[in-house]
Amino acid sequence: MNYSFSPFQQRVASVLGWFTNESASLRTGRATPGLLDHVMVESYGILTPLKHIAVISIEDARTLRINPWDHSQIKTIESAVAASNLGVNAVADGSGLRLNFPPLTEERRKMLVKTLKAKLEEAKISLRQEREKILSDLSTRRKAGELSEDDERRYKTELQKLVDDGNSKLEVSADKREIEILNE
Repeated sequence: MNYSFSPFQQRVASVLGWFTNESASLRTGRATPGLLDHVMVESYGILTPLKHIAVISIEDARTLRINPWDHSQIKTIESAVAASNLGVNAVADGSGLRLNFPPLTEERRKMLVKTLKAKLEEAKISLRQEREKILSDLSTRRKAGELSEDDERRYKTELQKLVDDGNSKLEVSADKREIEILNE
């Protein structure tokens, strides 16, 4: 009998994607549109992601430009950005908003690295939980006589290799992001 690890591999990919999105939302010295992914704006009575109601572009390394499709929503977007705790002020002009990101202080950089490490640990915990589900399934199948001891041992070893690979990808991503945070 062969055991399929493809659902686990898909889960590893989704955890890695989640971690990448979460780490991208941490503000470094550089302004990126990803910083606004979590900003929700009340648009016609419904909370809507900012990126669905406006074009977000980069003007320079520390400035983002928000051009809403409906210019009557500029004040609402300005309020949503202020409420998002990004540490920036939105300045409205005729056709949109301009966000100027101040340089990060050393203290703020250390706090962002701490947050990054917490997100990394969340991702690793998620992988461990998935591993435990599969180990439980393997044990159940072994007790039911569907797997031999050798097969169970082999699948456990293969599973651990997949977990280690997922963890190393998470670590590489976190290390790269930490360098960006500390050096920009």
